[in-house]
Amino acid sequence: MRLPIYQIDAFTSAVFGGNPAAVVPLDAWLPDATLQAIAMENNLSETAFFVPPGPQDDGAWGLRWFTPAVEVDLCGHATLATAHLMMNILHPGTERVVFRTQKAGLLAVAREEGRLTLDFPARPPQTPDRVHEGLVAALGGPAPAAILAARDYLVVYDDAAAVRALTPDMAGLLGIDRFAVIVTAPGDEPGVDFVSRFFAPAKGVPEDPVTGSAHCTLIPYWAHRLDTDRLSARQVSRRGGALVCRLDGDRVRIGGDAVLFLEGHIHI
Repeated sequence: MRLPIYQIDAFTSAVFGGNPAAVVPLDAWLPDATLQAIAMENNLSETAFFVPPGPQDDGAWGLRWFTPAVEVDLCGHATLATAHLMMNILHPGTERVVFRTQKAGLLAVAREEGRLTLDFPARPPQTPDRVHEGLVAALGGPAPAAILAARDYLVVYDDAAAVRALTPDMAGLLGIDRFAVIVTAPGDEPGVDFVSRFFAPAKGVPEDPVTGSAHCTLIPYWAHRLDTDRLSARQVSRRGGALVCRLDGDRVRIGGDAVLFLEGHIHI
């Protein structure tokens, strides 16, 4: 079997930045074990697979995402990469695309103000009943200002320098009782409202370069804290990435750029 594959850097306007995602168009779903094996072979934080709409899908394309270790419930950068492929390369001029997902419902991507913008569910953080023992020690660094949680832990620090300086013990984070850990602080550059990093070693992603799904939690937190529904964010991983954010009721809008790095074929 010969399958097309594309690698696209998301949340950046230049290659070698942002978060690389593999995108594999399919005519129909392959067995889950095959999808997982392809993602493991790619060894990127996510591989996205998409299929054409069926007769009952109202034009929505099927979309799934896999890390090298697991299928995930929601992925922002690989959705942005898939939309970039569809709207700028395979079907140039397309203004909007809708994806049907198994675990996050319908997700739309549209052209807005010169970039592609994701329409994702908001996941506001709450005070957890308990915090996993060893979380703070595994992160290292200073004591956080707050620890909240939604799907992921949200660990808040007082300044961006502390977030940048963290060198977490990945073995210590393997056993946490949430999907992943987001760390965040106020921005320290002009035009950046907040910064973040994202760690998910148990899911095959020790540190994700730029994480759209994390902003489903970051946006409502910072919108409430800064009393604004429009925010500019930067994920301060080694590669780094920029996100244009907006809170819209129980949805978040996450805008960014993407660029094609390579295209080829898989032989399985």
